[in-house]
Amino acid sequence: MKRREFLTAAGAAVAGSLLPPPAEKIIDIHQHTHYWGRNDDDLVRHQRMLGVTKTVLLPAGSRYGLEADCYGNDSVVAVAKRYPKEFVFFANEDPSLPEAIPTIEKYLKAGAIGIGEQKFFVDCDSDYVTRLASLAAEYRVPILLHFQHGKYNQNFAQFHRVLEKFPRVNFIGHAQTMWGNIDRKHEQTVLYPKGKVTAGGLTDRWLSDYANFFADLSAGSGANAFARDEEHAVGFLLRHQEKLMFGSDCQDVDGTDDRCVGVKQLAMLRRLVVDGRVRQKILYDNAHRLLKI
Repeated sequence: MKRREFLTAAGAAVAGSLLPPPAEKIIDIHQHTHYWGRNDDDLVRHQRMLGVTKTVLLPAGSRYGLEADCYGNDSVVAVAKRYPKEFVFFANEDPSLPEAIPTIEKYLKAGAIGIGEQKFFVDCDSDYVTRLASLAAEYRVPILLHFQHGKYNQNFAQFHRVLEKFPRVNFIGHAQTMWGNIDRKHEQTVLYPKGKVTAGGLTDRWLSDYANFFADLSAGSGANAFARDEEHAVGFLLRHQEKLMFGSDCQDVDGTDDRCVGVKQLAMLRRLVVDGRVRQKILYDNAHRLLKI
């Protein structure tokens, strides 16, 4: 190569390295209205600052507010109607209530594309959950569940029974007990475990063994699962690249710095998943396929 050609090529390479990376499409599968009082305008701004293409709004039921003062079904419908290109919504209700099934069905008929976030005081293999699964099978929508030992959707070790009973229903797992159980030696009472991960935990196995089990990476529990052992995280993210979906589940207003869970999650994924094709699956493609959005 002649000197002039070399300098031209080198200059182009340097200039190219200074350009921002190509825009990534992002589906955020986990957000809430009125999250600890955040108003709708701040929610919309937050998602735009994160660069989210489409956001899934998960309503609370008529009780508890998901223990974060979140609003219910009508609130997520309102935001999705106001910004139809940016937001879609799930339907939700406490499954122990007699009106749970008709309430959820009402919103499925109104355009909800899933059920959840199921964050209620029941066992994950209870009749309450199996009734929800039957409804999900009828409407061909997924269910997103918050697994938290001692509190919500308890008895995680038995959830494989539900996966086997409803092979055509897609279940999305989330929260502390879901992510603690990437570790084969996980102590169930510890919600935010630290230290090296011993591969082969329940979550790891079920993502491999059951075609209808998926994972929501959101919140501090998802971030902790990978930050505690980044070497394990790289293999886990590659191994389950077809099953993992980005979610923020953060109450922040601005979405601009590392105080925001969503910002930290995106930075972590971009650091640990160096293959852009794999990263795009996790950020967009898997949710796009599963939720048909």
